[in-house]
Amino acid sequence: MFGLIKKKQSQKTKPKKSPLREWVDAIVFAVVAATFIRWIFVEPYVVPTSSMEKEILVGDYLFVSKFHYGVRTPETPLQVPLTHQKIWVINSKSYLDWVELPMWRLPAFSEIKRNDVIVFNWPADPDYEPTDLKTNYIKRCVGIAGDKFEIRNKKIYINGKETQDPKYLQHAYLAKSSSMINDRVLQKANITEYRKNPNGDAIYISGATIENIATLEKSGLFDKIIKNEEPVGQRTDPRIYPQIESSTWNLDNFGEVTIPSEGMKIKVDSTALVIYRDIFLDYDRNENAEIKQNKLFIEGKEITEYTFKQDYYFAMGDNRSNSLDSRFWGFVPKDHIFGKALFIWMSISPEGGLFDIFNRIRWDRIGRSIE
Repeated sequence: MFGLIKKKQSQKTKPKKSPLREWVDAIVFAVVAATFIRWIFVEPYVVPTSSMEKEILVGDYLFVSKFHYGVRTPETPLQVPLTHQKIWVINSKSYLDWVELPMWRLPAFSEIKRNDVIVFNWPADPDYEPTDLKTNYIKRCVGIAGDKFEIRNKKIYINGKETQDPKYLQHAYLAKSSSMINDRVLQKANITEYRKNPNGDAIYISGATIENIATLEKSGLFDKIIKNEEPVGQRTDPRIYPQIESSTWNLDNFGEVTIPSEGMKIKVDSTALVIYRDIFLDYDRNENAEIKQNKLFIEGKEITEYTFKQDYYFAMGDNRSNSLDSRFWGFVPKDHIFGKALFIWMSISPEGGLFDIFNRIRWDRIGRSIE
C-alpha cells in the first residue's frame, strides 16, 4: 500500500499595488524609456527662429536622428530626464556639474554630408559648458572637413567650384513703390518677414525666395525691387568672423578658408592664429593652451606646426540675410553635432492665442521630410 504524502505548498501572495503606486511605476517606466529613446534614436526639437525658412518654419516640431552621425555619450550625466538646460515652468538649472565624463561617439550610420540639415550645440555659447549643455542650433551644413570654402557675391564656392543653392534659399530685399503698399500683396507672395517705412511706400524684406520676388514683380505695384548686397572688401558688421579690424569679410563675401579635418597639419603663423584661434584654445580640448606674443603655446611649449584633432564643418541658414551662423562664430566641431533633422511631426504657427490652437496647426506640414 502506497501512502500519499501531501506537501503543503507555501503560497506567498504579493500585496496588491495601490493605484498611486501603479501610476508612479508607469510614469517612471515611461520616463526611462523616453530618455533612452531620446538618447539613442531620435529627439524632438522645436524651431525657435526663422534662419532656415522656408524649409523649416518657426513653430515646426522636428524629429532629429541621433544615430545617423553616431550617438554621443553624455558629458553631464547628473541631469533631470527629458530636459536640456533648464527645468520647465520653474526655469531653474536642470543639471549638476559635479561629475563630467569624457564624451565618446558610437559607430555612425552615415557621414555628415554637404547640405545635410544638422542640429548641434552652438560652439560659441558663452553661458553653458560642457558641450552637451550648450544651446541647440539648426542649420544647413554647407562645408565639410577639408573643403576650401568661400562666399563670393552671395554664392558659395567649394574648392573653387560654385555650389547649387538650396531649394528655399532666401535673401533680403528693398522694395519701393510710388504708393502705399497693402499687406495683402506681400501675403499673396508668401512674404512674412518685412517692415515698412513710415510712409508705407518702401519695404525692407528680411527674407524672400526668387519665386516670392517674382510674384511681387508680377503685381506691377512696385517701381523697384533691389536685392541687399554687401560690397566686396568692405567690413559691414564687426561681428563677422574673425572679429579683427583688419578683416574685410562680410555676409556676402567670406573667405577663402580651409575647413579643418582630423589629422590635417598646418603651419602656425599669424593667419592661422586668427582663423583657428578657437580651435587651438577651446574646441580641440588642448590642455593649458594660450597665445602669447603672436605664438601658440600648449603646456608651456611653443607649437609651430599643429595637427587638428577632429573634423570641423561650416553651417549656414537658408535665410542667408537673417541667420546667425558660421559667418559670425566660425567652425562647428564634430563633437558638437548631435543629429540630423529628419521630418516634421507637428507644426504650430506662433501667431494666435492659446485657445485657438487647433486653427494654428499647419496640417500641410505634418510628416514633411527635411531636404
